[in-house]
Amino acid sequence: MTASLSPPAEVLALAEQRDAARQARDFQAADDLREQITAAGWRAVDTAGGTQLEPLPPFTLFERITDLPEPQSLRQSTTCGVGLIVDGWPEDLSACVTDLLTHAPADVVIHLLDCGNVDGAGLVAQQLADAHADRIDVVHLSGTLDQVGWGAACTALIMLEDAPCHVVMDMSSRLTGDAISPLIATINHSSDFAGESGNLEPRGAVVAAGWRGVDVNLADQWRTFDPAGPGEVDALLGYFLLIRTDVAQRIPPSAKAKFYRNADMEWSLAIREAGGCLVAIDLPIEQARHHGYYDSDPQFRDREAKRTYDRLLQRFRGRNDLLHPRAGA
Repeated sequence: MTASLSPPAEVLALAEQRDAARQARDFQAADDLREQITAAGWRAVDTAGGTQLEPLPPFTLFERITDLPEPQSLRQSTTCGVGLIVDGWPEDLSACVTDLLTHAPADVVIHLLDCGNVDGAGLVAQQLADAHADRIDVVHLSGTLDQVGWGAACTALIMLEDAPCHVVMDMSSRLTGDAISPLIATINHSSDFAGESGNLEPRGAVVAAGWRGVDVNLADQWRTFDPAGPGEVDALLGYFLLIRTDVAQRIPPSAKAKFYRNADMEWSLAIREAGGCLVAIDLPIEQARHHGYYDSDPQFRDREAKRTYDRLLQRFRGRNDLLHPRAGA
């Protein structure tokens, strides 16, 4: 067992008992001891060396996504909410949220999902929510993003949304103007789902729009996607996109996507398969350093990105009927 910040003797004793219970595979006893440790103001973290003790942060911490509150308990907008995964980089979080508060329409609510309070980013998220109680809410998960998974975290924010539209964005995307209103104006709100097939009617309704789009490279047999200009696209990238909430809740990102890379394209093709149209628009956005890619563990990043792309190819490769019409086709 390892400890941090000198827990009191009685908490250390509980942790030792918990290690013994886990070794004996008495998981009910281990769970009971975890609750006692939590009640004493400490968090039990499982590590290869045993139970590590950390002081509980000054906010409610949820162990699992299934424990998150109901949407009705959070602040809601009548038009649009923004979902932002917080996985560290507190200075980037502050800058991103400040830009949103400055440039987004006044009724837009920001939903922060803190994963693991990495580098104190969860504390900063809580401070932002406390300082802007009318515009920001935050929920805190104990697991880090690589443990939770990008697909699951993104879906959690979507399921917490109660507004008609939901923005998926990365903290590296910095608004320099109102980038949300043009996207809302582009979305078709008249279509709906038909029957139990999950398909959209009328097919071809614009259900998602975003800042950056890509198209499947047909010449190399779907091995790559190419950057696309404004207009209809095969896929939208998750740097900044807006989607109808009902569509996103019916067709969320894959729960198997542990890392964001390629997961947004897999999600886009699933939406197109259901009959939705995706559009890219030039928007007043600049991109700061994308920590999610450049500062992630290269082995984890490459492994999970490949798994997602392999899954994408297995499901969609050759389905050229899903893609937007090409000039001369």
